[in-house]
Amino acid sequence: MRTEEKRSGPRVDPRGEQRRERVLRWGIAHIFSSYNNTIIHVTDITGTETIAKTSGGMVVKADHLEASPTAAMVAAKRVGESARDKGITALHIRIRGKGGHNGPNNPGPGAQAAVRSLSRMGFKIGVIEEVTPLPHDGCRKKGGKRGRRV
Repeated sequence: MRTEEKRSGPRVDPRGEQRRERVLRWGIAHIFSSYNNTIIHVTDITGTETIAKTSGGMVVKADHLEASPTAAMVAAKRVGESARDKGITALHIRIRGKGGHNGPNNPGPGAQAAVRSLSRMGFKIGVIEEVTPLPHDGCRKKGGKRGRRV
């Protein structure tokens, strides 16, 4: 059986160079992605203080492009630069779709592009969580007794 010793002091690379440990400062990226828009909101780890916020509508001119993956990537870059300036180096990600009773519960087309863009910017990604609100049989769905007839 081999005994392992605890080394004190700076870590040493296999090549013999000293490696500086990067201190991670965590934030939460709340990504709301519907079929009409993508909103990216970065907060501190408690979720109370806003660090950066932007949407797809802030980066494109045409309304029908707000929810596109391209707009989400540009919005994520903007948010990432602002968060990095304020010292955030790592992000937990919460993805939220429209949810509720009517319509699909899956997130829109911009969510995946926004996550990919944030990871490419060099942020360490922690937990990716899906927080779309789901109904627990509250109000009755629209459509009548026989449902929507097409």
